[in-house]
Amino acid sequence: MWRCDKMVSAPLNQSWIGRNMTVTSSPDSTFVGRNGLVVDETRETITMLEEGREVIFGKNSIEFKIGDSDVAIDGTLVRQRPEDRIYRNKRSE
Repeated sequence: MWRCDKMVSAPLNQSWIGRNMTVTSSPDSTFVGRNGLVVDETRETITMLEEGREVIFGKNSIEFKIGDSDVAIDGTLVRQRPEDRIYRNKRSE
């Protein structure tokens, strides 16, 4: 989940494509600990390149970290188009 005191410094207001992602929590235990390079993001999904193959995760079923950030992002709270997410957060700073 987001920690409100760190939300401004979180990678939330940046593009995630081309950055490493690690799944930290999920109802499906096989997702936890998986990591790779984010290659695409839509309103509902994040596509990650893991060991040479693309894996698609539903945002509503994962909590994850981007890069070396210590802030976990709850996927259910970022279910919007990436361009809307980035624009909204930059505008509110």
